[in-house]
This record gives sequence, C-alpha cells and structure tokens, in this order.
Amino acid sequence: MAQQLADRRDVDFVLFEQLKVQELSEKYEKYSDFNKKTIELILKEARNLAIKEMLPTNKIGDEVGVKFEDGKVIVPEEFHRIYDLLKEGEWIGMSENPEWGGQGMPRSVAMAAGDYFIGANCALQLYIGLTVGAGHLIEAFGTEEQKKLFLKKLYTGEWGGTMLLTEPQAGSDVGALTTTAVKNEDGTYSITGNKIFITGGEQDLTENIIHPVLARIEGAPPGTDGISLFIVPKYWVNEDGSLGEFNDVVCTGIEEKMGIHGSSTCSLSLGSKGKCRGLLLGQENKGMREMFLMMNQARLLVGSQGAALASASYIEAVNYARERVQGRHLKDLRDKSASPVPIIQHPDVRRMLMQMKVFVEGLRSLLWYVGLLEDLKRVTDKEEEKEKYQNIIDVLIPICKGYGTDRSYEATNLGVQVFGGYGYTKEYPMEQFVRDCRITMIYEGTNGIQAMDLLGRKLGLKKGKAMMDVMGEIQKTLAEAKSIDALKGYAEELEKALKKLGEVAMTIGGKAMSAEILTAFAHAYPFMEVVGDIIMAWMLLWRAAVAAKALEKAKKKDIAFYNGQLKNIEFFTHYILPVTMGKMNMIMNMKDTVVSIDENSFGGK
Repeated sequence: MAQQLADRRDVDFVLFEQLKVQELSEKYEKYSDFNKKTIELILKEARNLAIKEMLPTNKIGDEVGVKFEDGKVIVPEEFHRIYDLLKEGEWIGMSENPEWGGQGMPRSVAMAAGDYFIGANCALQLYIGLTVGAGHLIEAFGTEEQKKLFLKKLYTGEWGGTMLLTEPQAGSDVGALTTTAVKNEDGTYSITGNKIFITGGEQDLTENIIHPVLARIEGAPPGTDGISLFIVPKYWVNEDGSLGEFNDVVCTGIEEKMGIHGSSTCSLSLGSKGKCRGLLLGQENKGMREMFLMMNQARLLVGSQGAALASASYIEAVNYARERVQGRHLKDLRDKSASPVPIIQHPDVRRMLMQMKVFVEGLRSLLWYVGLLEDLKRVTDKEEEKEKYQNIIDVLIPICKGYGTDRSYEATNLGVQVFGGYGYTKEYPMEQFVRDCRITMIYEGTNGIQAMDLLGRKLGLKKGKAMMDVMGEIQKTLAEAKSIDALKGYAEELEKALKKLGEVAMTIGGKAMSAEILTAFAHAYPFMEVVGDIIMAWMLLWRAAVAAKALEKAKKKDIAFYNGQLKNIEFFTHYILPVTMGKMNMIMNMKDTVVSIDENSFGGK
C-alpha cells in the first residue's frame, strides 16, 4: 500500500503557506504552544503511527471484519493494540479542551493529523470520530455533573461514543421516530425503542459506550419539534464515576456491508426489558437543534474520510503509473523497436491523474480551511467576526460533505482505472478504497439531503448574508490573483463563473419559495455541484496565487511542486469550469421533467 497516504509537501503547503496556521500561536494565547516546530513534530508522529502501525491493520480489518456473537461485537484483534496506542499518545481528543483530557491543539492541525489516520485505517478511525462527537454534545449542552461523569472518559478514549438517530421506519425522516422517554421520580428517563445503522453501537474496544439518543418524551409535540436528546450509557454510570449495572442496551445484529468491514454497524434495542435509563441532555424538545451541533462536525468528518481515502488512492495511482511499464510512447508508436514506457507518459493516464490531483488537493485546502475557521471562531472576542466565520462554515459544510465525497469517490474510481485490471483485484488496495469511500456519500445525511440543505437552508441563511460572506472571501482571492500575470486569465474566468452563480442562486432560490418548489428542488443536486465547482476553483486559485509568489524565491526542489499548483488551476479552468457553466445554463432554463413524469412511466413492474 501507499507509504505516504498524503503528499507531505502538499500537507505542509496547505498548513503553513496557504492557511498559515503557525500564526495562531503568534496571535492567540490559546494556541501559544503550537508553533510551527511543534506542529511539524505532531504531523511527523501522526504519519509514523499511521504508516508503521495502523496501515498494516487496514487489509486485516477489511478481510476479517467484525463478528457478532451472543449479542457482542468482536472487532479484529489487531485493532486493540492500535486503539491502545492512540489512547496512550492522546490522539483521541486532539483539539479538545485539556481540562477534559484533550490536547487543545488547533482544529486545522488535528484534521491534518487525523487524515493520516483515516487514510491508514478508515474503519478503525470511525470509532474515534463518533466518540469525540458524543463528547462535543455533552460539553456543549451537558450539566457540570454530566461533564464530570463523561467527558474525560470520552476524550481520552477510555469509553466509546455513538450517535443514535436512525430508526427502521424513519430513515432520514428523523421526525418520524418512535423511541419514547418516560420521566422517572429520580429525574432519569426510561427509554424504549429501536435504532439502526449505529456506527460503533457495540464493540469490545472500550469497557463502556455512551449513546446520545434522540427520543420523544410522553406528550411532546409530533415531528422534530417534540424530540429530546438523552445520554444513555451501555453500563450505567454511578455518581462517583464507577460503572453500575447493564443498562438494557442490546445489540440485536450487525450489517454486512460493502466496505468499512472493520467498523461495526449495529441495530440496538433500548429497554426491551424495561431497564434502560437515560439522562436528559440539554432542554426538553430541543434535541434536534442540539444534535445538529454533532451532525455538522460529523459531516465535516465524513468529508475528511472521503478526501483521505481519495488521497491514499491518488498516491498509489501516481506511484504505480511511474513504475508500470506498458506500451510505446505515442510519438514512437510506429517504431517497433521502441521500448515500452511507464504509463504515466500516456496522455489519458495523465488526464486521470490530473483529475484526481485537483480534487484531492483542492479538498484538502477546503476541509482544513473550515477547520481554521473553527479555530478563529474559538479565539475571536468580536461577535461580528464570530458570526462571519460561522456563516462561512454553515455554507461550506454541505459542500465539504456532499460535493466533497462525490468527488472523492470519483477519485477512488479513477485510481482503479489507472491500475487497469490489477485495480479490480484484491492484490492491490484500490478496490477497497472505492468500497470504503462509497458510504461517505450516504451516511450523516445522504448527498441529496446535503443538496437540499444548501438550497433550502444555507442559500437564504441570515437573509443571504451567509452566502455573501463566502462570495466576499472568493472576491479577495480574485483580486489577489488578478495582480499576478500568470493567473489573471484564470481569475477572470472564475469571476465570470461567480457572477453567473449569483444569477443562478437568485433564480433557483426564488423558485424554491414559489409554486415551483418541486421543480427547484429537482435541480438542488446540480446546484450543489456547481457551487462546489466554484468553491473548488477558489481553493485552487488561492493555492496558485500562493505558489506563484513563492516561485520567485523557490529552491530548486520546490519548483516542480509550485508549478504543479499553477497547472491545477489551468486544468480546472480548461476541463471542468466549462462543464460547470453548462450546468448553470441548465439550471437557469429549469424544466419540470423530473416532477412532471408519470410514476408509471418509470416502468419496473
């Protein structure tokens, strides 16, 4: 398998040259311990742990998978040692509050380190991501007593965590859930219901699992307005922090999945014997609002999963293309005495590699940029800045998750294609990347739901101010790029596309609030795609602007890398942006085909 997982030079470029995360330590006391030297050390250690320890367990996890025996889930034996190493190295709660067992590092840096772990063993990393997410909910909405009971155990990885939303009859329609909560005299709640598709819902890595559970208190309003959030431990936690009795949270089965075989996806029965208790987390009937805190962070994590797998696939594909010798060079096609060449010299292979490259590198910039916004939001004491950062995050989350995982999956598919027939075999990891990546387009809200979120909520958020804040940041990059001769033309093309996007947004946004709402939402997905393309072009132009300036004083070893950034925006502008413009024309000429077709016309009977 790949011995890098992510291009080390590109990781340094995004963090230190594009985002300049080292300046956080210079400007803010909160991050004073995380100067450039410290960050470099963190990333070196994360990379070593990922490659030397985690990576060898990835294929094992895929082939062995998890086992379900007598209501218990057994993860691959090799995962236990790696999990212990992650706990010992305090890698579980990297960016969490040191008061509760975290390291307190910038989120942007933690995401960079986490990408190495995801690329090395995505299935194992899922247990950790959900655990930290559960902790975030308790930290944000829990009482002081709840924080003392649960947070440190979660952020240090001593206990696991999950997210219990989905039910058999509800699916993505969370408001249709039937899990109930009845208040007891001691202030706890008796919980009864069934949940499905629960990542890490049962496992033998930790002695306890803390489940945030959505349920409806007796008498609460129907739909999402009547949903509350509860802390439901696998084993009850006594007031002194010790473990009590089994809390009637029973795993009734696990899913046999296409990929991420080392991750347990469980069905859970709560209170089948009437002995499941929970603690109210936050306020009654505010559970959906509270859960969205975790959902947004989970969606960013899913975007990172896709991008990390695409990155690993890209590294494999590039290295294979350099080594695999097959076919004569096109210029020597008629010379039968000409020697075969590495396939990286064939134009169509280079096209596929370029397509992988622009999305892998562009998504890396986008995801870590959102991480940096989270960091800046934490440290600013100006409410207008905090609001602006959150506005941009809110708009970019469905792009990171929806658009990002679409493009990541495309990249892993291209990785198989670069390998040809060998990519389809289990001799190489390429087919596993595809299988593991495919779920990222589905869970934490399908990508269709992300598109609906972008159109239905984020486009008009704060009366359009959130989207305008994003466009304002793009304009800053355009102004800088226009001042650089080598980038002026690309900046002008992106500016045209951005102007067109404004017209498209007005059109589809208006129809989404009219009698043509169904037709508008039938175009929500292509709208997400074009917004994503514009965001991607922004990231690539930003990268190119940084690289163009760096080229003036670049060392010989860096020239090819910086030139590669200029080629990224050239490729995207020539190959992809014209297609984006075509999609925008399609949206402007909105047709009702999808919603007007008779259901019987689909056939299938």
